[in-house]
Amino acid sequence: MSVLKKLVGQTAIYGLSSIVGRLLNFLLVPLYTSIFTVGEYGVLSVLMSLVAFAMVLLTYGLETSFFHFANKERNSKNVFSTAFLSLVATTLLFLAIVLPQINQISDVLHIADKPILIRYLVWILAFDVLSSLPFAKLRLDNKPWKFAAIRIVNIVVNIGLNLFFFLLCPYLINNGYDVEFIDSIYDPNAGIAYIFIAYLVSSFLTLLLLLPEIFSIRFSFDFGLWKRMMSYSFPLLIGGLAYVTNEMVDRVLLDYLLPKDVASGQVGIYSACYKIAIFMTLFIQAFRYGAEPFFFAQAQKKGAKEQYAHVMRYFVAFTGFIFLVVNVYIDIIKEFIRNEAYHEGLKIVPILLLANLFLGIYYNLSVWYKVSDNTRYGAYLSLFGALVTITFNLLLIPTMSYMGSAWATLFCYGSMCVASYVLSRKYYPIPYDAKRIFIYLFSSLGLYCIWTVWHDSYFAFSTLVCFVYMFLILVLEKRKKRSTFKH
Repeated sequence: MSVLKKLVGQTAIYGLSSIVGRLLNFLLVPLYTSIFTVGEYGVLSVLMSLVAFAMVLLTYGLETSFFHFANKERNSKNVFSTAFLSLVATTLLFLAIVLPQINQISDVLHIADKPILIRYLVWILAFDVLSSLPFAKLRLDNKPWKFAAIRIVNIVVNIGLNLFFFLLCPYLINNGYDVEFIDSIYDPNAGIAYIFIAYLVSSFLTLLLLLPEIFSIRFSFDFGLWKRMMSYSFPLLIGGLAYVTNEMVDRVLLDYLLPKDVASGQVGIYSACYKIAIFMTLFIQAFRYGAEPFFFAQAQKKGAKEQYAHVMRYFVAFTGFIFLVVNVYIDIIKEFIRNEAYHEGLKIVPILLLANLFLGIYYNLSVWYKVSDNTRYGAYLSLFGALVTITFNLLLIPTMSYMGSAWATLFCYGSMCVASYVLSRKYYPIPYDAKRIFIYLFSSLGLYCIWTVWHDSYFAFSTLVCFVYMFLILVLEKRKKRSTFKH
């Protein structure tokens, strides 16, 4: 089996857990919004947003650093032990600092009457942080099925507890069933606390399932190695924080810059239609799980750069297909957003899909600074992207509302791709087939433009343009001297 075929297989397996998790969590949104008030759902959204920032801070780039040094040092157990002990120490420090300040943090977040939510959140973060490196070890050891199985257990437990607390318990109580067990554990006034309880239980169970991976090695701490890992990962931390900012700042600025009487509605439309881009982001996330250990594993091998170039070409071809399919079948896909009031925002979908396609290309390009020990450039590029996002949002939102945010996202990821490619030519040139990549991109965009002029309600023309794109890719790839599944 070729290395590229192996990458495709692992991407599919890693994607299984990601797709299932994202889709099931997405299906919980109608449940939450039907049960909770706007204020309660707002508290949930703010706290979940804080988790993204906290996870980046508390893992501080060690996952990618682990992949890099595990392949470079040829002693993955020593690297894992050093990195994991570092995470344990910083997580304990985090708990020691934050737990005594729960009430103060609750006051700052305007939930002084619900400090228990912060307590749940802190322990969820601790368990998730300690699980991050064992999950990375599974990826390094080429155990995608075990990785996916543990992730799916986490998802099933989380969803099951949500359904138990928000559907089964109220049903039993409202219909007069006298169940002593339910009465002893269920409080109808707990509200969103049960969401955090579900996360807490599933995160703790996940850590328990990962204990065999953790204790499969003899623990030791290499201080010299740790210093080199910190030097490598610190720019990744800065880049991660910039990335999270880049992902979230548009909603904040929409709410801040638009008139108060329309801001919430515009943010709602933008956020709902943004979810349609999940079809692109799911594939990109699955690809990242499989590609990151693959890139590092190939780094020291002959022909690594050619392999990276092949991966990029196939990636663009496939994401171009996703872009086309989602857009030409948008009249079917939009039915996932049942309220037609949101459908006016569907015009942002092509822009956001293209933006996420460029984000995927950027992830491919990022291999140059990761394998060449130039991770500081990853931080520079992420900060540059965040600056582009903030600047264009500030310029465009006042006149274009959420369309301005969509264009800002595209400008951000597009400019990051260009900047990363230019730098890669200087520091770690990879022979990307730029001509063919552009052909794939413009073919997808061109067919979409043709579809916008002429399409029918029976989706016959939609299906035709998809087949034309696939036929074009097959013809062009057949002419390549190197095949996908040959070295």
